[in-house]
Amino acid sequence: MNVLGRASLSWPIVLATMKRSFNTLRISPDPSLAHGIHVFHCPDQVGIVAKISECIASRGGNILVADIFVPHNKNVFYSRSEFVFDPIKWQRKQMNEDFLDLSKMFNAVKSLVRVPSVDPKYKIALLASKQDHCLVDLLHAWQDGKLPVQISSVISNHDRVGNTHVMRFLERHEIPYHYLSKSKEKNVEDEILGLVEDTDFLVLARYMQVLSGNFLKRYGKDVINIHHGLLPSFKGGNPSRQAFEAGVKLIGATTHFVTEELDGGPIIEQMVERVSHKDNLLSFIQKSENLEKQCLMKAIKSYCELRVLPYEDNRTVVF
Repeated sequence: MNVLGRASLSWPIVLATMKRSFNTLRISPDPSLAHGIHVFHCPDQVGIVAKISECIASRGGNILVADIFVPHNKNVFYSRSEFVFDPIKWQRKQMNEDFLDLSKMFNAVKSLVRVPSVDPKYKIALLASKQDHCLVDLLHAWQDGKLPVQISSVISNHDRVGNTHVMRFLERHEIPYHYLSKSKEKNVEDEILGLVEDTDFLVLARYMQVLSGNFLKRYGKDVINIHHGLLPSFKGGNPSRQAFEAGVKLIGATTHFVTEELDGGPIIEQMVERVSHKDNLLSFIQKSENLEKQCLMKAIKSYCELRVLPYEDNRTVVF
């Protein structure tokens, strides 16, 4: 197995990647082997990569992919490793203890390990308003096993009638739908918090209500949002029509973490597509919505696969 090493802390930028497919491993593709993912964020120093490799190899594990990022002139280290191991020889509880020891050794900011075949799927709630293209796309991906999450509920400020595609889908799969109307007599955010307290993170699938800073603090976990890439040039109602009539040539979508700053949280994923004079308003909107669906889906998958790490105050490292 190749060993990644760094001879000096003075290197300007270190971005190393080691990738090997299952077919090139010197071990047989044993179905008894499990797949693990480990991410590490700590102050930079010599020997981190060696200790991560030693931790995995000492238990009979084999690294398949290792991504490392050390920013220029910043004393910080990021890594993400994928590995295979024998779950009988390296039990899940022992794995947690081993990586905890590693975390203490390097005073880690974050050290997280997941074994997708063993660990519970992330439990999420989807929040959506009237537009349902992102919601429908996520539901179908979940149904097809392409979205590695458990959907606990769908929450909306829009009252969908029973005989619609979305409602029939939710009823068929026994996913609760909560319509929360806004009124002076009740606090919608309190209601939402009561419904999502046992979730791991939230997804705003075109939810057109602003969540307050107080809500974010009380929830205390990540919230992921999608918005079209027409901002900030075309605000207000019918932004797609505004952009179409302005003759824009590029459209996009951005997925980001929600913070108190409106649409200003750390970016997870962005996508763009070219449009032209040949597009009519319908094709223009379809392209925009498709970008939103793809961008949100990719961001959620990246998050669940431990590819997203916080970087500085308002940035991310996405392996």
